[in-house]
Amino acid sequence: MATSRVVRIMGFMTSTKRSGWRNFLTPGWVITAILIIAFTYTAFSFLAPWQLGKNKDKNAFNQRLEQSLQVDPAPINEVIPGDGKSVGVEKEWTRVALQGHFLPNKEVLLRNRPVDSTHSYQSLTPFRLDSGQTVLVHRGWVAVEGNGTAPRLKDAPRDDVKVTGFIRMSEAVPDAKPTKAQGYTQVTGMSTKQISEETQEKLAADYVQLDSESVDRLNGMAGSGAGAPDLQALPLPHLDGSTNLSYGIQWIAFGILAPVGLGWFVYAEMRERRREREESAEVARLNAQVSGGAGGDGAGAGTAGDGAGSDGVGASTGDGAEAAAAADAKSQRSDAKSSLIRDESASGEKSQKEPRKHTDLADRYGGTRSRFEELRAEKRGKERF
Repeated sequence: MATSRVVRIMGFMTSTKRSGWRNFLTPGWVITAILIIAFTYTAFSFLAPWQLGKNKDKNAFNQRLEQSLQVDPAPINEVIPGDGKSVGVEKEWTRVALQGHFLPNKEVLLRNRPVDSTHSYQSLTPFRLDSGQTVLVHRGWVAVEGNGTAPRLKDAPRDDVKVTGFIRMSEAVPDAKPTKAQGYTQVTGMSTKQISEETQEKLAADYVQLDSESVDRLNGMAGSGAGAPDLQALPLPHLDGSTNLSYGIQWIAFGILAPVGLGWFVYAEMRERRREREESAEVARLNAQVSGGAGGDGAGAGTAGDGAGSDGVGASTGDGAEAAAAADAKSQRSDAKSSLIRDESASGEKSQKEPRKHTDLADRYGGTRSRFEELRAEKRGKERF
């Protein structure tokens, strides 16, 4: 009875389990799938294009700079627009030549701008072209002194000179207002618009960063400021785009591996559930065998009991004919005693059947460990991964 009840319970549990794709309609699996889909979409649509775009821009910049260094400087009047607009990104870093003179009394210092991890002050001086147009020129930089103050700079020459440099686009107007300290007007941004308003000079939209040859030549031509440190030319940038390229490839790889990983976990979960179903089927089969063997033993015992009951009926019939008279006298006294004897006999038979059944099952299936447990241990040892 207990074995058949276990079979029915396990059969009910097996029938109520989800099957197929319904196994994954749980909050955990659904949320995981949504997150992975969102991550994959973001990686392919935003993150990878962002890094690959930066790599493309840096490579284009490096090509423009290399081409600019390989050609002779062009007259600045042929490069900057006559309407005062910017040259744009495509013409930035074009090498140009300027003919005219500086306006030293309109010089401005750019402060709090590091160069090669060194805090510096940078000289921004208007330059009047022979054509009459005024262009802001970056003459170079000096390191900040130990007390944080700006050293005295060499003044730009007042005579007509010819210098060369690179066209640079102006920065946006900074939030900080220009200040006057140590005899200079100081700004925090390289904005031609702000400097034009401060110096009262109509400047071109872009400025010119002098190359190292022009900076060195001007240091020897400086007017006043003898003993002041020489200005140094700003180093030319060289942007490495390989880092952004590797980042872009990594985002693409992550976008591919995320759904692949989800698919692998789904496959592993399905394989585990299939193994559990096979084990459940094996449990049902073995329990059915146990139930069938126990039923055969019970049927044999019942047959033997029926035979014994038939013999008892025959014996009681013969004895009853002879003892009919005596039984009438003793019937009332033996009713209570017979009832007590039947109760004791029934309880004794019940207590003897359970250990006998347990002993029979142990003799039949080999000790206390079931065959199913041995098969499951052997199967798990083979399928372990």
